[in-house]
Amino acid sequence: MKNIIRKELEVIADEKYRLFSSKLIPNINNVLGVRLPQLRKIAKRLAKEGFSEYLTATDLIYFEETMLQGMIIGYLKTNWEEKAKHVAEFVPKINNWSVCDSFCTGLKFNQADKELVWKFIQPYLKSKEVYEIRFGVVMLLFHFVEEKYTKYVLRAFDKIRHGDYYVKMAVAWAVSIYYRDLPDVTMPYLKDNNMDDWTHNKAVQKITESLAIDNETKDIIRSIKRGKAK
Repeated sequence: MKNIIRKELEVIADEKYRLFSSKLIPNINNVLGVRLPQLRKIAKRLAKEGFSEYLTATDLIYFEETMLQGMIIGYLKTNWEEKAKHVAEFVPKINNWSVCDSFCTGLKFNQADKELVWKFIQPYLKSKEVYEIRFGVVMLLFHFVEEKYTKYVLRAFDKIRHGDYYVKMAVAWAVSIYYRDLPDVTMPYLKDNNMDDWTHNKAVQKITESLAIDNETKDIIRSIKRGKAK
């Protein structure tokens, strides 16, 4: 199956899109050039037709092959206990922001399993690995922007200590989303937090760039920017 899917991806690859994508993901050099809607279509099909062999493949060549594995997991119609096994095996394969974020946004689960997913995410937030942390943070911003979780989420963000750009950007992005959707709960955190200056200021910037925030509020948010980002 792996070689059949690889050939399918090679046939639909677009050189112009490969060049475009490669510029957006600077730390990888194996982009084939397949657009995300095409990958999702293939993933949906594989999730229905049979997936075990492809999900266990480890000698992957292309960025899109890894992306496809993650998408298939997201589309699987199963309970969280079963899906979590595949997620745990997949997360160590993540080595760039694009695979991480696409995987998280497409990782579907039943609402009845939400607490199980919440518990599953927690160890990743305490990891020392860049993309394990980013996986945890991005899962929170896509699936847990609810008032009942917010104080725990912000507390977790405050404990993250990692200097990598992709970790810090994920935290800043997440804080901006929590503020956009839950401003009353998030504003006290923005005024008093332990984020490093760069991450704090990036969160402020992303909030003020949001079209969902009015100009008066943006002025208030700008006033809490720190003087010098580290």
